[in-house]
Amino acid sequence: MTLPLVVGVDGSDSCLLAVDWALDEAERHGLPLRLVYASLWARYEGGLPSVGRGRPSERVLAEHIVASAAERAERRGPDVKVTTDIVADGAADVLVREGDDAFALVTGPRGRGELKGMFLGSVGLAVAGRAHCPVIVVRGDRVGLAGTHERILLGLGEADTGVEAVRFAFREAEVRGCILDVVHAWRRPSHDRSGEGVRAEGPTDVYEERASALLDAQLKAAAAEYPHVRMRRTTLEGPASKILVDRSAAADLVIIGARRRTGHFGFQLGGVSHAVLHHGQCPVVVVPQRR
Repeated sequence: MTLPLVVGVDGSDSCLLAVDWALDEAERHGLPLRLVYASLWARYEGGLPSVGRGRPSERVLAEHIVASAAERAERRGPDVKVTTDIVADGAADVLVREGDDAFALVTGPRGRGELKGMFLGSVGLAVAGRAHCPVIVVRGDRVGLAGTHERILLGLGEADTGVEAVRFAFREAEVRGCILDVVHAWRRPSHDRSGEGVRAEGPTDVYEERASALLDAQLKAAAAEYPHVRMRRTTLEGPASKILVDRSAAADLVIIGARRRTGHFGFQLGGVSHAVLHHGQCPVVVVPQRR
């Protein structure tokens, strides 16, 4: 069974952009598209005004939002199979559950009613921190969303966060026929193992070599599996969050890995993931690495 690309819809402008982006992505991969609206309206049904045949107004609104999103998707990609659902529960909880049977989850950067700005909304952040499938936050300006850079940016950290992210990035680069730009940021430690301070002019070759070796080890298997993908690998000294946010301005997609600890139900995003999700200038993919 082909898993769908699931999009959380809520009627916001950013949601409609996410639907457009997801439709194009589903078309590239030959996937069905599933549009899901989630709200706690059913729990408060008794207190809501009724419309039409006694249905609560929130239900009517939900049906209108879902139908409009589906019509928009079908106009944009008539060959993509589109299904819809309305679920009476919190949006983040619903999308996390949907992710158990999804190719990936797609959200906009902000939901209906959230303040506009650079920062990611609460639902997108919660889903990115909890879902067990890739989560794609469709953010950026029109240029960032257009997909005209023909470049995917993969930010690699430690080996235990990158295996699934590497596989996702290579597959995406192959489907799009674009360059895969792999970046690993490293920092020179302020103290060595003996506790002595490391001089600013101390040897950097050792740290660069370690960073390069880490990249080689993480990329070897996927590079062999996808031999036609054009890859450019870079190691840079500096803060990973700033490097990835800056370089995302010239990318169609930025991909990062995240740990998922069994039995851990809280947020599991590090500082780099937070920074890229809040400030990335193109769509951002968080790919979980289960442990």
